[in-house]
Amino acid sequence: MFIDTRQVGDGRALIATVCIIGGGVAGLTIARELEAQGIDTCVLESGGFDPDADTRDLYRGDATGIDYQFADGCRARFLGGSSNCWGGWSRPLDRWDFERRDWIPHSGWPFGLDELAPWYAKAHRVLQLGPVNFDPAYWEAAIGRSDVRRLPLTSGRIRDTISQFSPPVRFGRHYRAELRAARHLRIFLHANVTEIVPDALCTRINQVRVQTLDGKRITVAARLFVLATGGIENARLLLASNRVMQPGIGNQHDLVGRYFMDHPRMLAGRVHFAGAWSRNKLYDIKYNYMNGAVAAHGQHIAAQLALTRETMARERVLNARVCFCSEFPGEGSVGAQALFRCKQAWLAKDQPGRRLADDLRAMARDPVNTFLYGFTRLCHPRALIRNVGFQLIVEPMPDADSRVTLSTSRRDALGLPRVDVHWRLSSLVRRTADRTLALIAQELQANGVAKVDPMPSIEREGWPPTFEKEGTWHHMGTTRMHDNERQGVVNRDARVHGLANLYIAGSSVFPTAGANFPTITLTALSLRLADHLLTQLRSPTSTPVDEATVALVSTSEVQEAVAASVGAGQLPAT
Repeated sequence: MFIDTRQVGDGRALIATVCIIGGGVAGLTIARELEAQGIDTCVLESGGFDPDADTRDLYRGDATGIDYQFADGCRARFLGGSSNCWGGWSRPLDRWDFERRDWIPHSGWPFGLDELAPWYAKAHRVLQLGPVNFDPAYWEAAIGRSDVRRLPLTSGRIRDTISQFSPPVRFGRHYRAELRAARHLRIFLHANVTEIVPDALCTRINQVRVQTLDGKRITVAARLFVLATGGIENARLLLASNRVMQPGIGNQHDLVGRYFMDHPRMLAGRVHFAGAWSRNKLYDIKYNYMNGAVAAHGQHIAAQLALTRETMARERVLNARVCFCSEFPGEGSVGAQALFRCKQAWLAKDQPGRRLADDLRAMARDPVNTFLYGFTRLCHPRALIRNVGFQLIVEPMPDADSRVTLSTSRRDALGLPRVDVHWRLSSLVRRTADRTLALIAQELQANGVAKVDPMPSIEREGWPPTFEKEGTWHHMGTTRMHDNERQGVVNRDARVHGLANLYIAGSSVFPTAGANFPTITLTALSLRLADHLLTQLRSPTSTPVDEATVALVSTSEVQEAVAASVGAGQLPAT
């Protein structure tokens, strides 16, 4: 059931068994699991079914570290959350990403890959992925094409890895009919949580305060609460909820907002392929992304290069992923950019401010570049390729001074402090970039695959101009997981240390980030958390809601709110 919070009576309250704050990948994954088990659940989603400018503005803040863009386009504050701007890339973390590595401070998870493996398998169904198999040899044999071949990697220093592509699943669209028909699940749209309210001793959460942009206020009480608003907003809401505990909820050891991570991404180098390797599609992002030629068993895939575990330990570097990236004629032109935006629209990707008419006019004004870029993207004539380089994504090192804090001078339309995001990347990240590229270049040359032009040192000269200011849109680490409350905000079950009934879902709990795409991992963690919540609810010692603290919204009022929303055209009829 969907409810427009703007149609609920001002000052009212409701009670649920579980209250989930955030209707993105993590929140909706947990909600679907609880609905399947008949658990009375409510989801509080800030936006509606589609993006709107006023709600999007709530995400904005200031970058005080690296020049960093973390709002428009990088996050989506409407039903489905980050799935609305996700490219579909999916690969589990490597086994060693969960392990403590003595050359990487603060590395290691409370559990290993084996603990998460069954939930990764279940995540394949949620994200509509293919076989639970990431073996490059399996996919090469299944595809069976001469232009989709694995590279010879003979030194033992370099390995190739496989990623799968979700369609991608846009949670707010793909699961909408299911969510609308849910019997035990209520999803409140346009419901912005402005405060998490604990008891006087700050041992459990009593309720959350909710406000709409037009000024309506309600409260929600529950037995269990799950915070699932993303890697930046999770920290922001905890820090802003500081009336009972001055440093903020869960922040008794000044850890909330620290260890902020994103994957730095950039282009580097110039690669000159030999012979038939110039036509290989498996590792080039311009050829393998959603390409029917690089697919088997109904599943699109792509390959990347990385250092082996032994090489990383010997070099004492972080994890990283490298693929090739061809440069097409017309690339970067007005027409090519407009054509690319049209493709993104076809993938239903959120693009703030985009208008089809503007893109059509841009392509009409720049027909040659539009045609050359589109023709090359569609037909892949290698003769038209200008250049091939590396695209590099590096694991960020956990850094306590890379952090999300509250602005002391700026507030949003709801009166909440805006965020300051101070993203830092250590010298180890830059050295990892240098050594990874150098060792891969040596491998390509030694095996006669390609020659690589000398590359400037990133460690000495700094990030290149191709360093992407929005990172990889992966906001992680700000409520990190650790069994010791002095080293993490949540425990291995994702429960906030010191609070009996508050849990956090999403990539903000990642202690380390690997060099893989986080959506499949946060989905697996959410499935695991849903299972834990069900266990807690079935426990005979589970504490009920203190109903004396709130006034219950009647069933008739909920029905009236739904009817009003449908009548006003704000919600489709169920």
